[in-house]
Amino acid sequence: MIGRLERVPLREVWAHEALDFTQWLELNIDVLGEALDLEFVNVDREQAAGKFSIDLVAQDVHGRQLIIENQLERSDHDHLGKLITYLTALGAKGAIWIVKDPRPEHLAAVQWLNQALDTDFYMVKVEAVKIADSQPAPLFTLIVGPSREAKEVGQTRKDVAERYAIRNHWWTRLIERSAQRSKLHAHITPGDYSWIAVSAGYPGMTYNYNVTQNGRSAELYIDRGRDAEDENRALFDQFELQREAIEQSFGGPLSWEALEGKRACRIRAPLETGGYRSASEEWDMLHDSQIDAMIRLERALRPYVRHLKS
Repeated sequence: MIGRLERVPLREVWAHEALDFTQWLELNIDVLGEALDLEFVNVDREQAAGKFSIDLVAQDVHGRQLIIENQLERSDHDHLGKLITYLTALGAKGAIWIVKDPRPEHLAAVQWLNQALDTDFYMVKVEAVKIADSQPAPLFTLIVGPSREAKEVGQTRKDVAERYAIRNHWWTRLIERSAQRSKLHAHITPGDYSWIAVSAGYPGMTYNYNVTQNGRSAELYIDRGRDAEDENRALFDQFELQREAIEQSFGGPLSWEALEGKRACRIRAPLETGGYRSASEEWDMLHDSQIDAMIRLERALRPYVRHLKS
């Protein structure tokens, strides 16, 4: 004969959260450890964190300190705030939030914390169950926990945000510096991407500055929109017919890129050494050479762009 699992109201098992449940968990921390695949070697109750008192502070076999916050009710903002406050105060490596009923918004918050921080966050649902007339038993279910995938997603987001920030700083300084020598890019807003662009004075043509971690360029970019591959290539070919004169006016060789398999074409002055990962004190020198390349490129191409307009 097989019995049926029945749920028992938590308050019938642990009437008081601090006096009953927290004390029971301190003595039976291995039950929680089995649910989370963690092995605890030490646990302390009611440890102080400033003016606050943490439910439990545990240590696992790897020496990591984890705080445990118990809530035999539906999860709320107050306990989430306490969790983060305690974690910061103790400098712990992980936090376990045990709740009766996890709200979706708090699940999402714990997922985000696992991605955004190097700390491990666990949200655990606690229930009490029994079979027939048996004694009630605890049932811990891991709802959200740390994972390698979450940490990788979080690191990727950090890397992207860092790249955006440093590129924005790069363009801010370049625009300020270029305004002293040319009006071409003087009135545009710094962006977060790997390029900034202004119109070349002909539809579908822009003068672009580009930057990567270790390289830079100035270019004329030709892209007249969807289904314009043939038109883009025809314009590019007109410039290339004057390649010798253009390069002589520019003062050196250029990279002529029809970009086979892509819609656009470009005429580029590459500067392969130095980019936004270069030391900050080198940026002025790198900006100056990039600005100089843009000024010379625009001057060399100007008569031929004007010819297209006539």
